[in-house]
Amino acid sequence: MEQLRVLLYVQKAAFKFIDAGGVGYDLSEEARAAGFRIHPNELASFLRSHSFEGLEFIGGVKGVSAKVNVSLDEGVKSSELPIRQKIYGFNRYTEKPSKSFWMFVWEALHDITLIILIVCAVVSVGVGLATEGWPKGTYDGLGIILSILLVVIVTAVSDYKQSLQFKELDTEKKKITVQVTRDGYRQNVSIYDVVVGDIVHLSMGDQVPADGIFISGYSLSIDESSLSGESDPVNVYEKKPFLLGGSKVQDGSGKMLVTTVGMRTEWGKLMETLEEEGEDETPLQVKLNGVATTIGKIGLAFAVLTFVVLVVRFLMEKLLHNELTDWSSSDALKLLDYFAIAVTIIVVAVPEGLPLAVTLSLAFAMKKLMNDRALVRKLAACETMGSATCICTDKTGTLTTNHMVVDKIWLCGKEKQIIGSEGRDILSSDVSVKVLAILLQAIFQNTGSEVVKGKDGKKSIIGTPTEKALLEYGLLLGGEFNTQRQECKILKVEPFNSVKKKMSVLVSLPDGGLRAFCKGASEIILAMCDKIINSNGEPVCMSEEQARDAADIINSFASEALRTLCLAFKDIDDASDDGSIPDTGYTLIAIIGIKDPVRPGVKDAVRTCLAAGITVRMVTGDNINTAKAIAKECGILIEGGLAMEGSDFRNKSPEDLKNILPRIQVMARSLPSDKHKLVSHLRMLGEIVAVTGDGTNDAPALHESDIGLAMGIAGTEVAKEQASVIILDDDFTTIVNVAKWGRAVYINIQKFVQFQLTVNIVALTINFVSACISGSAPLTAVQLLWVNLIMDTLGALALATEPPNDALMNRPPVGRRVSFITNAMWRNIFGQSIYQLAVLGVLNFDGKNLLKLEGPDASVVLNTFIFNTFVFCQVFNEINSRDIEKINVFRGMFNSWIFIIVMVSTVSFQAIIVEFLGTFATTVPLSWQLWVLSILIGSVSMLVSVVLKCIPTEKWRIPKHHDGYEALPSGPEMA
Repeated sequence: MEQLRVLLYVQKAAFKFIDAGGVGYDLSEEARAAGFRIHPNELASFLRSHSFEGLEFIGGVKGVSAKVNVSLDEGVKSSELPIRQKIYGFNRYTEKPSKSFWMFVWEALHDITLIILIVCAVVSVGVGLATEGWPKGTYDGLGIILSILLVVIVTAVSDYKQSLQFKELDTEKKKITVQVTRDGYRQNVSIYDVVVGDIVHLSMGDQVPADGIFISGYSLSIDESSLSGESDPVNVYEKKPFLLGGSKVQDGSGKMLVTTVGMRTEWGKLMETLEEEGEDETPLQVKLNGVATTIGKIGLAFAVLTFVVLVVRFLMEKLLHNELTDWSSSDALKLLDYFAIAVTIIVVAVPEGLPLAVTLSLAFAMKKLMNDRALVRKLAACETMGSATCICTDKTGTLTTNHMVVDKIWLCGKEKQIIGSEGRDILSSDVSVKVLAILLQAIFQNTGSEVVKGKDGKKSIIGTPTEKALLEYGLLLGGEFNTQRQECKILKVEPFNSVKKKMSVLVSLPDGGLRAFCKGASEIILAMCDKIINSNGEPVCMSEEQARDAADIINSFASEALRTLCLAFKDIDDASDDGSIPDTGYTLIAIIGIKDPVRPGVKDAVRTCLAAGITVRMVTGDNINTAKAIAKECGILIEGGLAMEGSDFRNKSPEDLKNILPRIQVMARSLPSDKHKLVSHLRMLGEIVAVTGDGTNDAPALHESDIGLAMGIAGTEVAKEQASVIILDDDFTTIVNVAKWGRAVYINIQKFVQFQLTVNIVALTINFVSACISGSAPLTAVQLLWVNLIMDTLGALALATEPPNDALMNRPPVGRRVSFITNAMWRNIFGQSIYQLAVLGVLNFDGKNLLKLEGPDASVVLNTFIFNTFVFCQVFNEINSRDIEKINVFRGMFNSWIFIIVMVSTVSFQAIIVEFLGTFATTVPLSWQLWVLSILIGSVSMLVSVVLKCIPTEKWRIPKHHDGYEALPSGPEMA
């Protein structure tokens, strides 16, 4: 960030120097013919230097709009978009070109162990040609080279496909829209389609799409920290009108004229000098990299020891035969073969498949979640979500549909139910024209939304769901938005604030005088009122009884799960006006109840969370009765749970908080600081907290949480920037799906680690013991490379991409400090290793007698049979590893097409290697009896697995729950 800040200041100084030199720009004839009178570089230069004098010199924002040939009211014409993009450029940034497939091949070839093997293979070919001639002398070397190429190609294909997935996800991340006026209509467009001359409407939480100039607005505050590194917000107004692309709207609203796009913006210039950093490794990847390093060191020690033992045995044999001084090329080839075996042991021992498995599993999960309407922005979020013990969720839009409609209204002491188009007739029959006029003024004047006409002539409302519900009701009552706005002049606006929980506006009336309108949280607005409007439209003093009636109505509406808002106004004398909007002395107009139905499936999703040991807490700004009603309907507020208001929560002492936090299930009338405090205290108690948010005010809580979940529809760009996952459909059910996939990622990696460690132990031990005792290794370099391919890439592909099952959500979350390799995994690893080593050891040292093998090729047949049996043991053990605890490992197997393809491919390639590639793999074709015997020995590992899974591990020395999951209490007692 410091680098960005210094770079920005250096650039500003440089551009000021250039501007001082009076650099001239020649506008092309094509641009002049299109009506443009200013060069794009000239526009960029005075904006970069933030020269207000330069802006004034060319006539301010009106002068600039004239020079770029655009009307500030009508906006850009759609027919002009191509010529504007041609003259002034596209609003896109130069990106680093993605790697080609051959780049991934080249990177895979840089593996140090593969390089050593390539050198061994080349030397082997050279020595072989000198001793045995062409083509027999090349077989061993070419076999190793072909195996290396196969490993490299499979690795490169895997990495390349993963990069394409991340590129697709990155494209989805960049789908950001802004509201612009074009052809006289307000519409949503992608920020990458914005052109010079566009009139952009900005509101709190939006991203500024390009550099531009402020036209008009209220209390517009911009966060430029992503550009300058300065955390203090920048206030933008007529005297300080410059806006920079890439910054965020922190508060207020406004309109801007786009003057510079793409690489000419300050953000674009910074992107030219800075390379975007790659994504950090996830915690699980870091942990597994440590495991891989440890195993690699053990493998290196075994490899060196194996090489030393083989060489010492070879020298002892020569000494016994008095041939120590008699050396031939065949001896050199034998030593080279020993070295190749040692290097290949390192290749097999180094479990590079561990990080690959994590990456594959996360990429697969991210792709599937994308299809399920969840965009994972940070890899770590997937695995962390699997450990979540608590979800702090918003109500509006997440638990509810976010399609709000006015359901009830209390006006002039009477309660009315709004039923479709009948709402207008019901109201107009009971109240005077004056009351209706004031109600419509309160709705249409005090709003941050707009009623706009589309090209088809139909009216649509652009704004927040609550504002849209009010405006829809105003239109239903026969009001005209534009007429109302033209009658009164807006003098001052205080946009809705999550702290004050109200919105206020000051207007001048057509017949003189000023009027302030206020709307917001019912209790807050009611406390500001000392009068109430009567049926004639006159303000009268509010009696205690009327105040009680109003409070009762608010509670009544809230208990019916309606969101309540109060509308109020105050007339102000011109003489006493000091330009501020008052906070007291208002007249209550109406109490409005807005209905927002609970989303289908939310109740089931909450029930799933509770069964999975995940506590759901609802944090909302609504009235406590509304919050409790919705929470009960969703199944969040259950017996023993606690619902409280933010004001009570923030006044609690740390000791009190520690006692009540586990029981809090609903927090109503909360401030952003309350949400942040709740999250931080829950984390201090050891909980892994997921938080949902949509507003700019949610950013601190999203940042503080372990997993931030931003809403894709209602969420602001600021919230999305802080989030780890974007829920594209704003649905709570999708959040539960993310948790399920997170658990699947964790358990899938555990399955793969169990499988790989078993293969490691068996391969290393059998070759080492055999080398020490007999002086030769039963598994050759080419065979071990094939095993390495099965173990690493194909194994990772098969086990790390298993889809989640419902059983994953019937166990508690993964604990923070739980060991990754669990007791159950160690039991399975050592049990399978002992079985495989026993079988392969017997075959290696007494296989000829047992199988009655005779003749000159008996040793080669035996070694081929050992190799074949070893591979089939791994094939069946891969099936065993599909479930660490449960005996039925076939459940869901045939639904996982990737697993089936890997299994079929492994067996098919093994048959080809044994039957047809014996020249390179040092194998010979086997009889059908030996094939059947290999498969039977491999399949017995499944019976071994059944026996092992009957051995309990709960009472072993390290107290952990099975499968690496700590037993945590669920529901309100959690934490």
